[in-house]
Amino acid sequence: MRLILLGPPGAGKGTQAKRLAERHQVPHLSTGDILRSEVKAASELGRQVDSKMRAGELVDDDTISSVVDRRLAQPDAANGFILDGYPRTIRQANALEGVLGSQSLTAVVELMIDEEELFARIEARAREAGSAGVRADDNSGTLRKRLAAFIKETQPLSAFYKHRGLLFKIDGSASVEEIATTIDDHLTDIRASQPSAARKGE
Repeated sequence: MRLILLGPPGAGKGTQAKRLAERHQVPHLSTGDILRSEVKAASELGRQVDSKMRAGELVDDDTISSVVDRRLAQPDAANGFILDGYPRTIRQANALEGVLGSQSLTAVVELMIDEEELFARIEARAREAGSAGVRADDNSGTLRKRLAAFIKETQPLSAFYKHRGLLFKIDGSASVEEIATTIDDHLTDIRASQPSAARKGE
C-alpha cells in the first residue's frame, strides 16, 4: 500500500491517514509532524523551517524532499506508506517518482472541501484545544496563507496524478466514517483489478 492523501489544510488528511496506516500496517508519514518534531527538538532543520511554518509558508522543495527520502529509506516503510502533506508541488512529485523507481503508487486520494468549511474547522479545533494547546499555525490568518500556497503550488498535482490514472477525489465535507468507507471501497476496487502477482507488493 503506497498511498498519497491530497487536500487543503484542515481537510482531514491526518485523520484518514492515521486510520489507513493502522488498517494496512504501514507508517503514516506526515511531513508536518516530522517538521514540527524537528522544531521542538531545536535541530538544525527545525531552526531552518520554524519561521516558515509559523508564517504559513511552504518549506522549499529540496529540503522537504530530502526529509521524505530519508524517511522512506527506513525499514518500516519497505512494505508501503501513507503520505500526508507530501508531495505539495510538481517538483516534489517528480522527486518522489525518482525515489520510488519501479515501485508504483497504489492511489492518490484528494479530499475536496470549500474554504468556508475549512475556516469553521480550524476555529473549532482552536476552541477545543484551548489557547495553550493550539499549534502555532492553527489560526485563521495563517490558514489563509496556507490556502493561498495550496492553490498556487499543490492544486496542480490533481492534474499531474489524474494524467497518471491515480487520482480519486472524495467529498471532504462528509463524515469521517463516510470518507473512510469511500476510501476503503476504492482501494478494494483497485486490488480487485490487479493481478495477484502485483498485489503481493502491497
